[in-house]
Amino acid sequence: MEIIKIHHPYNPKQIYDGDIVLVLGFFDGVHVGHQSVIKKGVEIAREKNLKCAVMTFNRHPAFVYRTFDPDKLNYLTPLKRKEQIMASLGVDILYEVDFTSRFGTLPPQTFVDQYMVDWHAKVVVAGFDYTYGKAGVANMDTLASFAKGRFDIVKVEKYADERDKISSTRIRRYIGEGQIRRANDLLGYVYETSGFVIHGDARGRELGYPTANIYPHPYVMVPKRGVYAVRMQVDGKWHDGMASIGYNPTFGHRPSYSIEVHLFDYNEQIYGEDVSVKWVDYLRDEIKFNSVDELVERLDQDMLDAKESLAKVKINQI
Repeated sequence: MEIIKIHHPYNPKQIYDGDIVLVLGFFDGVHVGHQSVIKKGVEIAREKNLKCAVMTFNRHPAFVYRTFDPDKLNYLTPLKRKEQIMASLGVDILYEVDFTSRFGTLPPQTFVDQYMVDWHAKVVVAGFDYTYGKAGVANMDTLASFAKGRFDIVKVEKYADERDKISSTRIRRYIGEGQIRRANDLLGYVYETSGFVIHGDARGRELGYPTANIYPHPYVMVPKRGVYAVRMQVDGKWHDGMASIGYNPTFGHRPSYSIEVHLFDYNEQIYGEDVSVKWVDYLRDEIKFNSVDELVERLDQDMLDAKESLAKVKINQI
């Protein structure tokens, strides 16, 4: 997959010079609803023997305009993770547009002319709720008036399960509630975060459960506090383990939460290494134990529970 980074106003030489099917969306999480839109674009492109291109933004508009509660809006997929998933879905070209005020305030007709027609789009595909400017003026229902017959339009209808529309907001709620398996079902893959390993208190090693302390990627959602069955990638290889997110209340107050991962088959020094963690299953809440022996006894059970969960759940390596 070719990645093309765009800053408005862009240089026309950056643009692929052949005809394309263009898929539009921010696609945070690239969940099964998003995947239905992208797969439709890929399918049409293959039928027409064209390249399938996706246009997304380098950051969410809400971060630029501060139209959000910073404690409630975090990415499900930072740009690098989004790139991985897009490539796995068969996208040929990924346009990553810097979302700036100059870009975000383009009149709808200018946006369509410069970012659809001038990109040689023969078909434009987007979800039913895609907007490009003021929602009441520039949406999928009004796109034909700006397209003026220069390309075909495919609007993908709402993707829902028996409960509700599948959305990034709903997935964030599940992750925040510890319903990680339900979130994974809606994502279509196992939720993943990234970070790097830092020094911790080294208590885990004293307890017989050495852990890697993870400093997480900023602006990416961290699951609810508690204990999880996980897989962690180190040096390109995935390892089974369990993770704790919390404040280690058994050992007293600490000013900030930590993410600690114990791997079952790995005990190397990896400080400073970049790692990724797949959050497979939520095992239990964070607990303050009355003694270290009580904590170790529970950790023994956590390891058994984590291994059982990991054996049952099919890990999608997207």
